[in-house]
Amino acid sequence: MPMNRLSQVDLSQRLHKREAAERLDAALDRLLRLRLVLGGQVGEKRIGPPLCAVFEGWDASGKGGAIKRLVRPLDPRHVRVAQFAAPTYDEKRHHFLWRFWPVLPGWGGMAVLDRSWYGRVLVERVEGFATEEQWSRAYGEIVEFERTLVAEGMIMVKFWMHVSEEEQLRRFRDRAADPLRAWKLTDEDWRNRDKRPQYEAAVEDMLTRTDHPKAPWHVVAGDDKRLARVTVVETVCAAVEAELRVRGYDLGDPGDPGDLAAPGDLGDPVDVPARMPR
Repeated sequence: MPMNRLSQVDLSQRLHKREAAERLDAALDRLLRLRLVLGGQVGEKRIGPPLCAVFEGWDASGKGGAIKRLVRPLDPRHVRVAQFAAPTYDEKRHHFLWRFWPVLPGWGGMAVLDRSWYGRVLVERVEGFATEEQWSRAYGEIVEFERTLVAEGMIMVKFWMHVSEEEQLRRFRDRAADPLRAWKLTDEDWRNRDKRPQYEAAVEDMLTRTDHPKAPWHVVAGDDKRLARVTVVETVCAAVEAELRVRGYDLGDPGDPGDLAAPGDLGDPVDVPARMPR
C-alpha cells in the first residue's frame, strides 16, 4: 500500500490571525449550542447521541492546544477529557480495548480523548510492545469496536494532527527553552522523533486500515496552530450537525453560526426514535 496520505497534506496553509479568531469564535458559539442540544438542555429537552472526539498525532503536533480550544466554551460538567499513556500492569492483563470503556460517553454525554486505542497500532507496534500478530489483528478489532459504538448512536470524530519534522523540531526547542513548558518534552519524545520513518509507516497503515464511513479520519494540517484549531472545532460541529439532521432537527444554515436556533427555540424534530442502550 503506497504511503501517500500524509504527503498529500498541505502544511504550508496559513490562516490570518483576524480570520482565525472570527472563525474560531463562531465555531465555538455553534459548538456550545450543539452540545446543549445533545445534552437535552435546550430544544425538545430529550438527550441526544453521545459525542466522542479522538485525538492522535505527532508529539508537539498541537493536540493539547486543539483540545483546550474545543472544550473552552463548554460547561465542565458536560464534557470529559481523558488522556491515555502507556497501559498499567493491571490494564495489560486485559484486552487492550478494556481500559477505554469507562471513559466513553453515554447518551447526552461528550468525551475528548487525548490519545486512544490507536496506541496499539502506533507506539506499541513501533516499539515492540505488541507482537506482530497482536497489532495486525488490532486493525479489525478497532474497526469493529468503533462500528459497534456508532451503531448504538455515537458520533465519533477522529483526528490525526500532522506537523512537519521541521516544525516539530522548532516546537521541541521552544519547549526546552521555556521553564513553564519544559515538562512537556521528554526523552521519549526525542527517541520517537528519531524513529519518524517507522512511525510514518505505522500512521499510514492506521489511516488506511481504520478509516471507515462510520468513523473516518480527519488529517489536520498542524504547522499553523490557528488553522489547526479552527479546523478541529469546525469539523466537530459539522459531524454533530450532520447526525442531528439525520435525526430530524432543523438547525438552519450550517454556514451561519447565528442561524442555529437559540436555546429553547429549536424546531421540533421528527419522530425518530433514539437508539438508547437498555
